Amino acid sequence: MRIPTKYLPLLIGVALAAGVFVGSKLNFNDTTEKIFATNSKKDKLNRLIDYIDYEYVDQVNTDSIVDVTVNGILENLDPHSVYIPVDQYEENADDMRGNFTGIGISFYVYKDSISVIRAIAGGPASKVGIRGGDRILYADGKQMFGDSLVRDSISRYLKGDVNSKVNLKVFRKGEPELLDFKVRRKRVPIVSVDASYKITNDIGYIKLNRFSESSYDEFEEALEDLKDEGMKTLILDLRNNPGGYISTAERIIDEFLEDDKLVLITRNKTGEETQTYATRRGDFEKGKLYVLINENSASASEIVAGALQDNDKGTIVGRRSFGKGLVQREMSLGDGSAVRLTIARYYTPTGRSIQKPYGEGNDAYYNDYEKRYKNGELQHADSIHVADSLRYVTPKGKIVYGGGGIIPDIFVPKDTSVENETIQYVARSGFMNYFIFEYLENHRTMFNGIPFESFASSYEVDDALSEEFIEYAKLSEAKIDLSTYSEALKKALKANIAQQLYGPNAYEFVLNEGDPMLEKVLQLENPVEQVTPEE
Repeated sequence: MRIPTKYLPLLIGVALAAGVFVGSKLNFNDTTEKIFATNSKKDKLNRLIDYIDYEYVDQVNTDSIVDVTVNGILENLDPHSVYIPVDQYEENADDMRGNFTGIGISFYVYKDSISVIRAIAGGPASKVGIRGGDRILYADGKQMFGDSLVRDSISRYLKGDVNSKVNLKVFRKGEPELLDFKVRRKRVPIVSVDASYKITNDIGYIKLNRFSESSYDEFEEALEDLKDEGMKTLILDLRNNPGGYISTAERIIDEFLEDDKLVLITRNKTGEETQTYATRRGDFEKGKLYVLINENSASASEIVAGALQDNDKGTIVGRRSFGKGLVQREMSLGDGSAVRLTIARYYTPTGRSIQKPYGEGNDAYYNDYEKRYKNGELQHADSIHVADSLRYVTPKGKIVYGGGGIIPDIFVPKDTSVENETIQYVARSGFMNYFIFEYLENHRTMFNGIPFESFASSYEVDDALSEEFIEYAKLSEAKIDLSTYSEALKKALKANIAQQLYGPNAYEFVLNEGDPMLEKVLQLENPVEQVTPEE
């Protein structure tokens, strides 16, 4: 093909420009291979994996090598930049979405079959009549019992696409034949609001366990219900809440702060700053507020506590929070895995960072609780060491500090007789749940027809059940001796019975009886008149 003469100057110019651009990128001391590598660091890793794949003497799972490499890289960054492998991604995604697609049951693989602990209220299984104690034996004709039963196959048959159906055959004690249920799979919430109820006529209580996509809607519904019941004062319990989405935290904060109040400041590596403000009329701007935090309240929980404290809204009660002031973004790695990478730091409205140091490595970072325990700060507020250089002042003149967590306005020491780590671990552990499930297998009928109010006020765990669990715990893999924790253990057993019979709200209600932080709030709301002793 002959190129017309009039186009030659244009083509020559384009070619020269391209040559200058490419030449400017070349290092003429490099080999040809290196000159044309798109990124020598990436190329090095890719070649190493290829060499192992094709040349190494033994068969090696290079996927696992890649996982180890990614984890090794992230461990050199900060404690919150983490890798999510392919096999964990869906579970993590469900957790942060706040829902999953399924039939809506909690269950155990009990002996050799799927035993329903409880059908989630309002979920598909509950609506068709499946209930605690039922055994699911077949799903769409597939046998779901026997020695070959594995949890992965359970999820595969009980989960599925939204609005798809599954035919279940269920064994129920006392029924002569198997029961047939046709269940339409739906989006089932992973509950964020563990509990929502009134403590007194005027005081409401909401416990939030995470900040997922669905948490705000759950919180808003709980708040509206309590307001409709006459609540004037709210206790928002963020203890042991590890955080979640910043956007969810911001929406919850907006319920309490007036328009244009500063909520949060974030700053990235270039120094670019983003400020977030309250934007609309909140549902509880005029109400009285207490926020409960402890050493395990982190991230989005600290954003909520910090924003409210810095805007002089409400009272923060408890102990110094965890101290996480870093922001992560989830990024796909293209193979079904992902990385949550720290992209910014956040600051409370007064400008304080609450991120604790992490230069001594991840182990020291996550074992900070032990350090706090030893220096006495879990028992005494004056053992919390603060630097005067990190001193900030709120609009109303309150002194607050940065540098490692939110320090509460009202300190409540850790009461080890109530907040014992061993009992807390056991109360929320699988083997206590399993023990109670086995107990209810033989005693479920004794609770039939009993409303929760009667159960909460009248039912007491007897010594026989407590001692039976103590022996059970000694024989379990944990091998824990609980013989010195009698009263706390009985409360934990009662709470687990309540959970399996009545749901998570009931569980928290039982555990909250006599809770030191709640007792402190009640004292603040209804101070006992101080009487001066006579001389």
